[in-house]
Amino acid sequence: MILQVAVAKINKYSTPESGDTVEMVERPQGGMSFVLVDGQRSGRSAKRISNMVARKAIGLLAEGVRDGAAARAAHDYLVTHRQGKVSATLNIVSVDMVSRTLVLSRNNHCPMYVVRPDGITTLDEPSQQVGIYRNTKPVVTELPLKAPTVVVVFTDGILSAGSRHSRKLDVPALLADICPGGNTPAQTVADALYEAAHTLDDGRPVDDISVLVVAVLPKQTIGNARRLQVEFPL
Repeated sequence: MILQVAVAKINKYSTPESGDTVEMVERPQGGMSFVLVDGQRSGRSAKRISNMVARKAIGLLAEGVRDGAAARAAHDYLVTHRQGKVSATLNIVSVDMVSRTLVLSRNNHCPMYVVRPDGITTLDEPSQQVGIYRNTKPVVTELPLKAPTVVVVFTDGILSAGSRHSRKLDVPALLADICPGGNTPAQTVADALYEAAHTLDDGRPVDDISVLVVAVLPKQTIGNARRLQVEFPL
């Protein structure tokens, strides 16, 4: 198997900075973790919030803290430092090589989607954002690590796309079209979802848009080299 990860993101129209933060870290006992945080509102103030939450979660994951505990600690940290007056959504996707599982943690009203040969699974159990309520916990789903599997995570800029004209993006239908059987490269899925939302917004995003796609696919290359590619407009 091979792990592919892709991100596509853009800030809200006329806002100089995205309030979303995406981070990744290698797990100390093998595997990777990916964190996606959407700070309250947008712009620089939201970026400070999302950076704060993401850094706390990533630091704990790097030390071997379990995903659910890392999410709760990030929540407690935000509550303590902002007195429960600001919030953020938090998603953690981990490839855990010890348990040989995908661990999916949600503190987000946006659903997560898992695409496999037997269809699309929607993870939309009610969950609370971090930073407000004292006893907030993540909704954690654990799946066996097998190929092909594509996990799709996003912030609410995807849900609000097209709202200026009372339009809405049908994410499951789009995934069924571009990712049949969960055997599509991660970058292809992330770009397609991003472009669909950007088009619905007429190129002027209503909110910050971030898409994170984690794909476990059959390995078709020779060798064990790891590669990372980033494109970042300056």
